[in-house]
Amino acid sequence: MFRTALRPRMLGLLALTLVLMAVMSGLGVWQLGVARDNGRVEAMQEARSRPVAPLTDVVGPHEQFPDNGSLRRVTATGHYDPSGQVLVAPRRLHGHTGAWVVTPLVVDGTGARLAVVRGFVDGPDATPPAVPTGTVTVTGALAPSEEPSDPGRPADRLSTVDLPLLLDRWGGSIYNAFVFAIDEAPASGTQTDASAGLQRIPPPRPEAGLDLRNAGYALQWWVFAAFVGYMYVRILRDEHRSHTEPGPDDPATEPTTNERAHV
Repeated sequence: MFRTALRPRMLGLLALTLVLMAVMSGLGVWQLGVARDNGRVEAMQEARSRPVAPLTDVVGPHEQFPDNGSLRRVTATGHYDPSGQVLVAPRRLHGHTGAWVVTPLVVDGTGARLAVVRGFVDGPDATPPAVPTGTVTVTGALAPSEEPSDPGRPADRLSTVDLPLLLDRWGGSIYNAFVFAIDEAPASGTQTDASAGLQRIPPPRPEAGLDLRNAGYALQWWVFAAFVGYMYVRILRDEHRSHTEPGPDDPATEPTTNERAHV
C-alpha cells in the first residue's frame, strides 16, 4: 500500500486531503472561539440583567457561597473596621503592579464582617488612603474566597483574598464571600473622599459556557474533516487492490493446458 500511496495521482490526492482537513479543522477552531465569545457575552448580559439585591437576600454569615452568586451585584450597609484592613499583592491593573485594598465592612443587622475589595493602589509598597468613617453603603460584585494565601506573610499583607485566614485574623462572624466595590457612599449618598486615591477594580468576567449553535458548527466542521480523511484512506485501499488483486481478464486466472485436458 505504501507504493500505491507514492503514485503521483495518490500524492496529489493526499495533498488535497491535507489541505481540506486543515481548512476544515481551522474553521472548527474558529467556530469554537466564536462559541466561547458568544457564551461570555451572554453570561455578562445575564449577570448585568439581574437586579441589585441586598446582601442579606443572597448570602448570610458563614453560609455556603450561593451557586448563582458569582458576580451577583449586592448592596450592604455598615461601617468599616480600619484595624482589619489588608493589602493583597502582587496584583496588576492596567499594566501596573500594585495591591488590592481589602477592608472589612461590619454589616448592620448581623455584625458579621464582609471583605470589601475597595480598590487598587499602585506599587507594592504603596500606602492606601484612609478608611471612610461612619455608616457607608457599598455596592459591589460578589465573589467566592480565593485559594489559600502564601504562609509567612505579615498580618496586613496577603497573596490572595483568603477568607478562612481573614476569619482567624478578624475574629467574630464573617461572610463566605467578598465583593469588588463598584460604589461606596455614606448615609448622605455622596461619594466618599477617602476612596478618591483608589482605582476601582473591574469585576472579573463571569465563567462562560458555550453558545450551542456555534459549538455545533465547530463539531460539524471537525466531522467533515474526519470524513475527508476517511475517504482518502478508502480511495487508497481501492487503488491498492486494483493493482494487486488479479482481475477476471488476467491470464493468471485462466486454467493451464493440462488443467483443461484434465477437465
